[in-house]
Parts: sequence; C-alpha cells; structure tokens
Amino acid sequence: MSLLTIRRALPAALAGVLCAPALHAQEPHRDSSAESPFFEELPTVLSASRLPQVLNEAPGAVTILDREFIRATGYRDVARILRLVPGMQVGQERGHSQWVTYHGLGSDYPTEIQVLIDGRSVYAPSSFGGVDWSALPLTVQEIERIEVVRGTNSNAYGANAFLGVINIITRHSHQDHGASGQINAGTQGIADAQASWTGGGDGLGVRLSAAQLLDNGFSGLNDSRRSQVISLRSDYRINAQDEITLRAGYTHATRALGYPDTLFGNNALRPTDTESATAHFTWRRTLNADEEWLVSFYRNHEASTDAWFASAPPLYPAVPLNRNRSSDRTNGEIQHRFALSPQARMVWGVEARRDETEASFLFGGQKPPVFDLYRAFSNLDWHLTPDWQLNLGGLLEKNGSLAAQFIPRAFVNWQASPRDTFRAGYARAWQQRNLFDLYGDVRAYDPKSGVLLSWPYVSNPNLRTPRVDTLEIGYLGRFPSLDATLDVRIFNERISDFVVRQTVPSPTGPLPLPLPSSQFVNVDFPVELRGIEYQLRTKPWTGGEVLFSHTLIDRRVKDRATAERTSPYSATLTWLQDYGNGWKSTASLLRMGPLAGGYGYVPGYDYVSRPYTTLDLRVARSFRMDGRLVEVALNGVNLGSSHQEISDRSEQFLHPDRPVNPTSSMVWLSVAVDL
Repeated sequence: MSLLTIRRALPAALAGVLCAPALHAQEPHRDSSAESPFFEELPTVLSASRLPQVLNEAPGAVTILDREFIRATGYRDVARILRLVPGMQVGQERGHSQWVTYHGLGSDYPTEIQVLIDGRSVYAPSSFGGVDWSALPLTVQEIERIEVVRGTNSNAYGANAFLGVINIITRHSHQDHGASGQINAGTQGIADAQASWTGGGDGLGVRLSAAQLLDNGFSGLNDSRRSQVISLRSDYRINAQDEITLRAGYTHATRALGYPDTLFGNNALRPTDTESATAHFTWRRTLNADEEWLVSFYRNHEASTDAWFASAPPLYPAVPLNRNRSSDRTNGEIQHRFALSPQARMVWGVEARRDETEASFLFGGQKPPVFDLYRAFSNLDWHLTPDWQLNLGGLLEKNGSLAAQFIPRAFVNWQASPRDTFRAGYARAWQQRNLFDLYGDVRAYDPKSGVLLSWPYVSNPNLRTPRVDTLEIGYLGRFPSLDATLDVRIFNERISDFVVRQTVPSPTGPLPLPLPSSQFVNVDFPVELRGIEYQLRTKPWTGGEVLFSHTLIDRRVKDRATAERTSPYSATLTWLQDYGNGWKSTASLLRMGPLAGGYGYVPGYDYVSRPYTTLDLRVARSFRMDGRLVEVALNGVNLGSSHQEISDRSEQFLHPDRPVNPTSSMVWLSVAVDL
C-alpha cells in the first residue's frame, strides 16, 4: 500500500466520520469475524486502550510477540526479543547493560516507553529512572505474550508512555500443571538454570518459578553477572464472577562494571549489587462479557549498592564516589469497563502512586522529595457504522508539584474491506522527568581536607516537562493467498522542551579537578521525527514463517548531537522453520544504523557507533524420553564480525580511534524438560 493511496483514502475517512452519527442510528454493529473466517485469526490486544480489542480495531500500531515465538528465539532476556519489533532501537554497552528505546532519543536510562508486567510499571522511581532489563522479576519462560504499542499511549497509561508501551503478560496459573526445567551452558561462561512448578485445584492455581543466569559478558570487559530471580503467580477463582491474583517476585544481581583507565577513575572497575522485590494484588469482577471491575494494588522495593574510589594522584589518591540508592513505590488503581450500547464501550479509572527515594550522594547529601502522582483516565470505543470506528481517550494527571496535565487521543479506524484496515489519529503526551534530572546534585570531596574537587552534576528544579504531539496514519492488511499480514505506521512525532545534558560553569568557580560541571536543560528548538515503519509476516511455504521489519526516520533536529541519538534506519529479518520430526530452526538478521545512545558521563563529548549487521541463530530438536518432552537446542547471538552498539563515552573519550566496548559472540547449548 503506497503513501499516495493512504493520502487519498484519508479525506474519505474524515468525511465518513462526519456523517457517521446518522448512519449509526440505522445500522447495527457488524461483527467482521462472522463475515470472514480469516479475521478469526486476529489476536485480541489489551494494552492499546485498556479495552480488549481485536488487533484491527486498536487505536494505533500494536506488535504482539506470543509465547511460541518467544520460545522459538531461544533468547535469554526480554530486551533481545524487543529488537525484532519495528521501530525499536536496542543496544548494549556491555553484556548485562541493555539500552531499550522506541525511535531512540533515550538518555543513559531511557524513560520514553512505559514498561509493564501484568499492568504493573517496572520503572525504577529511584534517581535515574529507566528499567533494569537484566533484573526483571520474572523469567522468560513464564511470559505468555508481549504487547508493544508503537506510538504515544499516555492517555491510557500516563506520562511514561511518552512514545509507547511494552506490556509483558505472564501465563495464567490455571493454564499448565506440572514441572519443567532448563539449563544453558556455553561460551563466555554461560551457565544458566531455570525451574518452574504449576499446580493447584478447587479454583486455585499456583506457579512458582526460579532462575539463575550466569555469564562473563563481552570479552575484554569487566562484565560478569550472576542474577537470581524467584517469582510467584497465584490465581484463585472465587466464583463465576470473581477472581483474585497475587504476583510476587524477588531478584538479586551481582554485576561487574567500569573500565581500568577512565578519567580520574570516574567509572572505575567495581562490583555492584542490585535487588528488587514486588508484590502485586488484583481483584477482577466480571459481571458479563461487556462489564468488568478491576482493583489493583502493588508495592515495589529496589536497592542498589554501587561504590568505588576515584583518584587524581598524587594529590588525591582515593576519592569516594557512589551511586547507592533505594526506592519504594506504592500504587493503587481502580478500573471499570462497560458497554454503553451494542456499538459503544467505555473504560474509566483512577490511580494514585507514591515514590520515596534514598540516594544521599546523588542528591547533595539530601533526601529528594517524595513524589506523589494521581491519574484519572477514560477511553471510548465507538463503532459509528459497521465500517467506521472512533477511539477517543483522555487522561488527567497530576505529577508532583507540576500543574495537572490533560492528555488526549483521537483515532478513527476504517474497515475498507474484511481484509484491509486504515487508521488515522492524533495524540499528545508529557514525559515525566525523573528525580535525578530535576534534583541531581553530585559533588566529589577530598576525604582528608573536605575540599570540593569536582561538581559533575548540578540540579535544575526548574526543568520544564517535555511534550510530544503525534500524528500518524496506518494500515493493517491481510492477504490469505500468501498467508501474510502487513502492518504499516507512518508517523510525525514533534517533541517540545526536549531535555539534554549540557556543560555549565561550576557554581563555585574553578575547581581543583578539570572536570566540567553539567546540568539537564530544555532545548529551545523542536525535536521532530518523521518516518515510516512496517512489518510483513508471512508463511510462504510449509512449516516456514518469515518476518521482515523496516524503519526509516527523518530526524528534523537543529542540533546534530541530539539527532544522532536516533538511528535513521533499522531492519530485521527472521526466518522460522519447522522441518518436522521435532526439528526447528530460527535465524534473525539484524541491521542497525549509526546511533549515539544516551549522553554518557563526559558532557560535550559526542560519539556515534557505526552501523552494524549481526546474526542470531537457533537449531532445536524436540523428542520424548520416558514420556517426558525434551528439547535440545544450540543457540547463538552476535554471530559474525564484532561490532559496537552503545559506546561508554567516558572510556571512548580516552580512545577515540577505536571502539572500546565491542560485543562478543555467545553460543550455548540448552536442554529443556517438561516433567
């Protein structure tokens, strides 16, 4: 479908909306799945508007990674899976450090996409924000599916859904019974073990999962990790209408960080310990197919120990630095969805949150303010005619001391035929700034004399909140003769008051160490991304499936360094093949254009990683042994020539002539058994 065709169709779509109320009174809503068996294959998504919607009725582009696909990749972590989603720009500074964004632009700890596990936000409220992808409180094996809303979705999930939503949905504990286990062993010290048990009865389901991941990361780097996770999901069906769910998880990770020769040891070699714990309770009352109440409450705790000594010999041989931090988040939510008529459904809800953080060194010896957040949201799904659908949404949000903000979204979907859907929409959103952007105040002192040596971060409590205005048109087409689906999104994302890190004069004048001070500031120009992304998914031959995704972005940004934080292109090609007799394979070719991820710890120093192509491969054989299903697989990632994905700018500053943290190929053998 060409851009010209879409432009010609859009005026007709808008005209249809204007005359729709009159038609609505004459015609009942048509169930497209009843007319075309082909549409029965379309999945239902939950994350686009908080209403269950067939994929072609969702207000925006949604990618679904289901359990079968996730298992077929053989990946050890969620972030690697997300590389196969159109528009996602993912990189690694080291083996256990994942940088995950949609359309780039992210800081060192990206916060532009809301990340949820069963509807619970996993953003770290402490200091930097972001998501610790290597320490999520769940195992890959318990994921039922991942829904990725590609585009602004703040009207449903608030400020952190600035450019999209990633909702990781775990498997219901009533779906399986029995035990399973898996071990991985391979190069770079890979030695993983995972086990899961599911049981219960009389309406009660319980699943307990535990895993340990161990590896040495990329060659030549201080990059080892050992992480343990234990998670619980229990679902209890009280009666035909009521069900309660408890989800709990705990993660502990020990990882190696730093480089041996960074400037004054500002990123020296060291170990770091991280732990997180969560408890999430939900009560769901389903009155009928069209009405449901949902009450949710969760509490998260996170803590990290990350301390080392900088040095500037001979005057200052040991200067203590740390990024120790801990945080607690308490969140409650009530949601109600119901039918207004046979043609219209609505969901509304309210949410309240409190974040408390301790990180003395990062905030000038002070405790940052408690952060309170309040939201009220509503979304309407209205079938104006059998072919025309209107999605309207709004969210009112009060973040901390900021004035309340209203976040709107409007989408129209046109079912041009049982196989072709066009959509067009507008959305506005604000991005929640993390505490460190606003109040970060880092100072290094000589422990003997108390002399201030360096002031690398200066607070800026007057930082304005970035805003994005998004226009998009899209197409979802089904082609039965090819057994194919084509999903296209054409977008214009215009961001005002974008935040960058900028060198500023030291508040106290020249300091003993010649390290510049810096501050987070708003730029005085818009950051505009225009482009197209699409994914073709087809089954062209028996047992074979091919996925091709491609993204092109025109970065209309006055500042070159800001523009380089988004890659102008990316592409993935994945081939899955079932050969029969238990043999399967998966091959993914990934291409990423030039990208400067984040801003690093040396303000003003720019570095762009070169374009690269890499290959991931998996070959597996399943068979039964004594009645038990066994799968043996050989897996490999980053196959081919080495490349750099995200540069550590502090180290790169000292070695501008070569990549300082190239990736390493990793190959491992996995054995999984269902008991």
